[in-house]
This record gives sequence, C-alpha cells and structure tokens, in this order.
Amino acid sequence: MANPRQPSIGYSVSITPSHPDTTSPDPEKISIPPPPLITPGAPRFPLPKFQQDQAPSPSLKTPNAPSPANGLKTGSPIPHLSTPPGPPVFTSPVRPAAVPFRASPATPQPVAFSPGLSLPTSSPLNFSNGSHELQHEISNVTEDDVASVGESPYVLFSAHKVLKQKKQANVPSLGFGALVSPGREISPAPQIIQRDPHRCHSCGAYANIYCNILLGSGQWQCVICGELNGSEGEYIAPSKEDLCNFPELSSPMVDYVQTGNNRPGFIPVSDSRMSAPIVLVIDECLDEPHLWDLQSSLHAFVDSLPPTTRIGIILYGRTVSVYDFSEESIASADVLPGEKSPSQDSLKALIYGTGIYLSPMHASLPVAHAIFSSLRPYKLKIPEASRDRCLGTAVEVALAIVQGPSGEMSRGVIKRSGGNSRIIVCAGGPNTYGPGSVPHSFSHPNYPHMEKTALKWMEHLGHEAHRHHTVVDILCAGTCPVRVPILQPLAKASGGVFVLHDDFGEAFGVNLQRASTRAAGSRGFLAIRCSDDILITQVVGPGEEAHMDTHETLKNDTSLYIQMLSVEETQSFSLSLENKRDIMTEYVYFQFTIQYLNVYQADISRVITIRLPTVDSVSAYLASVQDEVAAVLIAKRTLLRAKNYSDAIDMRATIDERIKDIALKFGSQAPKSKLYRFPKEVSLLPELLFHLRRGPLLGSIVGHEDERSVLRNLFLNASFDLSLRMVAPRCLMHREGGTFEELPAYDLAMQSDAAVVLDHGTDVFIWLGAELAADEGKSAAALAACRTLAEELTELRFPAPRILSFKEGSSQARYFVSRLIPAHKDPPYEQEARFPQLRTLTTEQRTKLKSSFLNFDEPSFCEWVRSLRVVPPEPS
Repeated sequence: MANPRQPSIGYSVSITPSHPDTTSPDPEKISIPPPPLITPGAPRFPLPKFQQDQAPSPSLKTPNAPSPANGLKTGSPIPHLSTPPGPPVFTSPVRPAAVPFRASPATPQPVAFSPGLSLPTSSPLNFSNGSHELQHEISNVTEDDVASVGESPYVLFSAHKVLKQKKQANVPSLGFGALVSPGREISPAPQIIQRDPHRCHSCGAYANIYCNILLGSGQWQCVICGELNGSEGEYIAPSKEDLCNFPELSSPMVDYVQTGNNRPGFIPVSDSRMSAPIVLVIDECLDEPHLWDLQSSLHAFVDSLPPTTRIGIILYGRTVSVYDFSEESIASADVLPGEKSPSQDSLKALIYGTGIYLSPMHASLPVAHAIFSSLRPYKLKIPEASRDRCLGTAVEVALAIVQGPSGEMSRGVIKRSGGNSRIIVCAGGPNTYGPGSVPHSFSHPNYPHMEKTALKWMEHLGHEAHRHHTVVDILCAGTCPVRVPILQPLAKASGGVFVLHDDFGEAFGVNLQRASTRAAGSRGFLAIRCSDDILITQVVGPGEEAHMDTHETLKNDTSLYIQMLSVEETQSFSLSLENKRDIMTEYVYFQFTIQYLNVYQADISRVITIRLPTVDSVSAYLASVQDEVAAVLIAKRTLLRAKNYSDAIDMRATIDERIKDIALKFGSQAPKSKLYRFPKEVSLLPELLFHLRRGPLLGSIVGHEDERSVLRNLFLNASFDLSLRMVAPRCLMHREGGTFEELPAYDLAMQSDAAVVLDHGTDVFIWLGAELAADEGKSAAALAACRTLAEELTELRFPAPRILSFKEGSSQARYFVSRLIPAHKDPPYEQEARFPQLRTLTTEQRTKLKSSFLNFDEPSFCEWVRSLRVVPPEPS
C-alpha cells in the first residue's frame, strides 16, 4: 500500500523526500519544496469539527455566487529561505521518507531513512485462485447503487477523479488530498451491523460495496490488495441482488457495533453523562468586573446541565480548593497547597475520605449556585499578571478526582467510563505558581530554562489526561496575557481546545456550555488503507501516528494507524496524497476505519470505503476538483509552517508562488501576452487563497501573536465547515422583509442603506450603513434580523464565535472592513462582473458608494492576480 511501517518515535510525523531528484528539471517547471518532515517534539494536535453549522437560513437567497460543495487539494510548498528571504518556489517532490504527521506548526526535522524502510513496490493487481473463472461469476453489487463520493459527509476529496500520470498528479502547487471527519454525526446515520466483520486475511481491509464476490463459493476479493478471502459461506447467493441484504455490500458506510451490555466487566450506563463527569477548574484571582461576568456565566452553565450530569468544582490561586458536595446546603472545600504536585498520600486521603467531589446536578445544583455566589474578587494590590496561580496543580487534582477509586472497585469489576471525561479550566491569567509555571517577569534570569521545563511538564500532564480518557479544555478571558505557549500543550495533548475570549461574558458562557455538551468518544483509532498506487505523504489533525502490531497476523497490512486524542464532531484530519507511480487501473480505492468507544459504552468500528475513477485527461481531472475543499487543504498545509508572524509573511509568498505555478502547469498562455490564464475549472480557488493570505490566519488583521497562535492551532484541527469560514468569510446582505442575499465578500457590500452580516468562522460581524442607522425603527429591525441569522448560522459551532455589531464609520468597523476584498478601485466592468448586485443600484447610489471609500495601497483581488503575471479568472 502507500505507507511503510515507520519506527516509532513517539511524536507526530511528517514526510520529506529522502534525496533530491537527480533527473534534469523540466525547463517549464518551477521548483517546489518538499512537504514537511517529522517533527519530534509535539506530536499532538487538538481539533474541532461540527455539523453543518454553515447551513443557510431558510430565508437566504443565493444569487450567482456559487460555491462548490466539496473538494480537497493540498500542496505544501516549503520555501527555501535565504537571507533576506526570497520568494519561495515549488519543486516536484521525490518519494517521501516517512508519513508526516503534524498537529501544530513546528520546525520540520528530517526522519531517519534506511534502505530497509524503503516503500514497497507493487505489481499490477493479479487475481489468484483461478482469476479467469472468478471474473465470470463475480458480482458487481455496486455498479449503479453507489452514492457520489462528493456526497460523503465523512470524507471530502479535493477532486472526484485521480490523474493516472504521476508527473501530472503530483504537481505540489495543486496537490491532491482528503479531509476526514471521524466523529461527525449525520442523519441518517450509517447502517449498523451487530456481528463481526469479514476482513481480508492479508491486509486487514473490510469487505465492502466494491468487492468482487464469487457467488458460488461466497469468496470475496479485497479491493486494497487483491487477495481472495472466504466468508464462511455467508456471501453464497444465487444472484447479486441477494447480496444487497448485507449492509456492507450495499452501502459505502457502515458501523460495526458491540454494546457494553454484551461484554463482561462493564457496568451499563443509561445516561452517558453519568459516566463522563465534568470538572470545572476556576481561577479565583479575578478583579471585580471579570468576576461578575464569570459568576453569571457559571450560574447559567450549571442551570443548563442535564440533571444526571456529574460535576466537580475546583478553585485555584495560591492553593487548590476542592469543593465537597456531601452537605446539601453548605459549600465547603478541602484545600491543598499549590506550590508542588499533590502527593499520592494526600490524594488518597482526599479520594477515600468522606467528601463527595463529583455529584449529579439534581443533587448538587443549590450547592453549586452557593459556591459561585460565594466567590470574591482578588483583594491584594498585585498586578493581574503577577498573581500566584497554581493552574497545573489544580488540573492534577481534577484528574485524580475524575479517576477516583474506580480502578480498585470491589469484586474485580472495573468501571470503564463511556466517552471522555472533561476538565474545563476557566483562566484569567498565566500559570505562575507550582509545577508547570513560569516566573511573573520575562526578565527573570532563569526564564528561558523555566519556560522550557514548563512546556514539557504541561505536555506530559496533557498526555496523562489523555491516557485516562480525560479532555482538558482551557477557556481564557480578560485582558491579562495568559502566556498561550505554556498552556496550549496541556489542551492539545489531551485532545481539548484552547480558546481566548475578550471577557467572561456571553461568548465565554456559550463556549462553556458547548464544551461540556459536545459528545466525545474515547480510545479512538483511525486506520487508512488505500490502493497500492497511492501514497499518504502528510497528515494534519488531532492525533498522532500509532504503531499497531498487526504485521504478525496480517502479512500485507500497509495501513496508516492514527491514535485520535478524542473523537468529536468538531474535528477533522487532512491527508496529503500522491501517486507512487503511473496508475494503470480504472479506479483507486480508499478505506477509512474509525474505531472508538462512544458515550454509551458501545465499541464502534465505522468503515467508509470510497472509489475514485482515474483519468488521463487533465481537463477532466480539473473539472472534478472541489475548489473549497482544495483551498482548505492548501491552507492547512500552509498554516502548518506558520509558526510565528515572520513565518506567516513567508507563507503569503508561497500562496503567490502557488497561484503562478497552477497557472503555468494547468493553465494556458494568453494570446499576444506574457500573462497566463488560470484554469477556468478552478476559478474560485485564487479568490479563496487571496482571503487566506490577507485574513487573520496569515495576514495582519489580528494584532497579538498569542491570538494568531490560538487561531492557527484551532484551524489545523477544525472541521471542513469551520475551516472554510476561517479561510473565506461569508457575506449576507439584509433585504426588505427579513430575507438575506448572499454576496461576494467585497467592500462593495458596504452600502449605506444596508445591513450586512459577515461570518468569518471565529467572529461574526454585523455592519449597519450610516443611512440605515439614522432610521431607528428600520435599523432596530435590521439589527434584530441580522442577530437572529448570526445565531442560526453558528448554533452548533464550537468554539462559539464572537458576534459584534457596529455602525458605518465607527472605530470598530475596521474589523469588518479589513476582512472584505477591496474591490472599489477596480474598473466598473470588473466590479459588475464580480459583484453583480451593483447593477441593481441607481447612478446616484453608485456615486455615493464610490465616494464613501478611502484610498489606500492594498491591492484588490484583480490587481494581486495580475501582479503574479496571471489573468484574473472569470467569475464562476
């Protein structure tokens, strides 16, 4: 298959060519850097994914701004930087040395490559056991019954076809890849099978809808390795129609389920939340205004929890206070010192004492409210950043409380929790006291060493949490810098998220509720198998490579195994794929197996099998490319290398080189011109990448590096829906009657008599034109409609975005303006071609709109494309 088994290094892996291409380069080719390498250091990556939170409101009208549904393309150019750095170039990559696995931006480091680990080669597929007779009896169960791959809710490919020629298929600037969403829940769900699956005895692949079946004997041929397997007579059938009774032979997606009730050693749990408690770890070093907001959010949070949810409450400052729920009407706490990790004796005394530290909400709601009401503002006159906060010790204690004494229960019965437990940290400042802490001042003489030690300690604590199936989410708020680099490894290594908020108000409260209620499976593994012609060169997402000992039982298992840090809707993995050689077959196959324990203690093996046709024609391939998915994959590969603001600037140059290279390799030269035409089949891609290079992920819209770091890490693990919105905002203009019209995200939408909603993933902006704002009645109605729409669009999104509203001309309106493409300088014919709504305006309205813009140097989309010596693509 694609991936040779690599030596375990315990870290995320990334691939890189083992040696430079020795063939002489094609004069037409620009050189493109190889994909990143394995990064020892932090193999983990957090991640989010959710349901279709981008679904349009019923009242939305969609004019001619089509957006392709799915697609994926990746190419990760890695610029060779000199001093000063010059523009990066793309080069055709050679065979990688190892499967690259990344979770966050990290400095690429080479992976050891020995001849013994060379990638396996494969000869054309051969049928064994009398293949000639087999083909006559073989049943093509699925020729006409398979749904289009583009409709798969779990796997989105950058293209629905694969180029046969290796040289054409492996152009890195365009690339080929897939976005996999293992924890996504859809309706209708995959068909459920409550029996053991039939698996290939050679490579471990599952029987599926594309298998050839020998009807007389029930044997089936593996689509991955071509081996013939028995079915113990189950697949013996008089006709192929009879085989449709088997879900795995009639559907590309199935769930094999084994429930906890049928397995010895489990205690059945009727409500998942009873077995997966939530522990709040709360900063008690807050000033009065922040504390008031936090109290309101906490009160609303516990009121929103189901009555069976078990909850624990811990406060931390210089000490750790663990609240006891054994008294129905009194809020009391056991206090532990915070300067060092709690000893095993002190933890045993706590856990085996008389206190109750995890209690169902129906029994503890009054006590929880009493605890929150009893919180008092910080009284000492010490700056926020210098206050002692033992966050690390508090999380250690929370982890011990979650584990409890269950491992030593009587009668040898070990209770295994359903799904992941959660620790939610509500932080208002940095960890400056106890283990994992850093000094208050950056000028401390030993700060660099202490920071390094703190990073390792926090990452270790995150791994410990993950080992005990506990996710740590860190929700920060307020104006005090929390030193993101120190805390992020804790959330990342446990499979949790790190979110920054302006304050402890509305957005914080919503995220607190959504963090606690999102379903999370545990013990998750993702296995990826694909045809031997396909190579997986890079994986980005919330997991790390796992080395399964399957080679003893499966002689031909070349699958890539990934240990998922958690299994949630808000997460996804992006895969970069290449051709190992020229493809000779009509189809290539991909099989994704997600194994996890869900919140109801059922062992799930979700099997998704996808077949893509192969083509010789470049135009046929380009026509199958899904611009939006391709843009998301390109963005993830690019962001992986943007470790800091300086790198982000360099990555903008790679976007420029990518556009030029795609036009050179797949486009055509304009007549009587030195400019190249961008391929019309992917005309939306340049605009999406223009949004990426100037938006908050790579641009200078977000001012603080901590904020950019949080956004980058969130993006690398985010679902397709959220990732797309973080790359390219969605613009909706309010119309009479409460309807909305979707428009391109250009500044031409800033019309004084209109209200506009701009959804940029982690932020939603509502802009009211000055003329509309002057009419109180109309502006109030428009604002209410826009607010309702914003809430509908983001109802299922995690993290919940900020929703900000402002009027034209206000200082805050710059947040809105900076996210729109400046098209007001373009000639009128180009404006109308790309923003057709302008044609509905009167001459007076257009004159007024034109006069409202200030002149500045930032190029428009058309100006940027022309500066790359490329003709701007025709709007689709």
